[in-house]
Amino acid sequence: MSTAAMLARTVMSLGITAQRLSKNVTFYISESSSLVLDRQTQIYGESKPLMLLLPWLGSRPQAVQKYCDIYFRAGCDVLVVESEVKNFLWPQWGLNEGLKLLEVLHSERFISRPLLVHAFSIGGFTYSQLLFQMSRDKQKYQALTQRIKGQIFDSLVVGSLEMMAIGLGKTVYPRLETLLKNAALAYFSIFRHQTADHFDLCIDTFRNSPVRAPALFFFCENDPMSDYLAIEELIGHLHNQGIEVTGKKWEESTHAGHLKRHEQEYLTTLNTFLHSLHIVPLKAKM
Repeated sequence: MSTAAMLARTVMSLGITAQRLSKNVTFYISESSSLVLDRQTQIYGESKPLMLLLPWLGSRPQAVQKYCDIYFRAGCDVLVVESEVKNFLWPQWGLNEGLKLLEVLHSERFISRPLLVHAFSIGGFTYSQLLFQMSRDKQKYQALTQRIKGQIFDSLVVGSLEMMAIGLGKTVYPRLETLLKNAALAYFSIFRHQTADHFDLCIDTFRNSPVRAPALFFFCENDPMSDYLAIEELIGHLHNQGIEVTGKKWEESTHAGHLKRHEQEYLTTLNTFLHSLHIVPLKAKM
């Protein structure tokens, strides 16, 4: 059973309605978020903000629910989109899935809603596929880029191919981590044009994103799957492009686990960021 399916079962008893839109896409509607809707209608009109949540590979439903709860309290509904290894190993499939997700975001139920994006680890790759497709037809997706009000990136997998291979080993089958890492490196070498070259293109898409919304980066110095120096360089590049960027770095933390390791700092930073976007700030502690 997928993370989204297990999460749907978990939240149904918590005043949350879950709707499966496809195999990897689930829409969560919070009844409690209506309590802050009056404040939001003053800012956004009749449309309630939608959080596009892109979890890390192998995420547990209980962990994803914590982030959903944050955004429910902020008055958002949440669209959870799970990433798949196959789309990472053969990016053309990921591009096709990106087009399908863009169609969902353009559907009647979402087309007028302001968007936030929170991408973790490989979820950042999934988001880059969206950005790439949006870049290919800027006129078609101009309205969508303007609807994105804020971007949050947590533990982006940025750096060498070895880091990406390590990430696959740790998340797909930790007991065979070294074997999978070596196999992934060999695979990336054989199919470099279809994989490694595309990964470089994804980074370039991030650096020249059509989305100009403020961005928040969570990262740490001891992440084996993310080069913090590359993250800092990316933050500086976006800042120089005139994008409002905030970075929160720890010397020691856990890949896609900063909320668990540094709860108060994480929530305070996130709350400040959301408040700057005129989203209802968090009032309750996790």
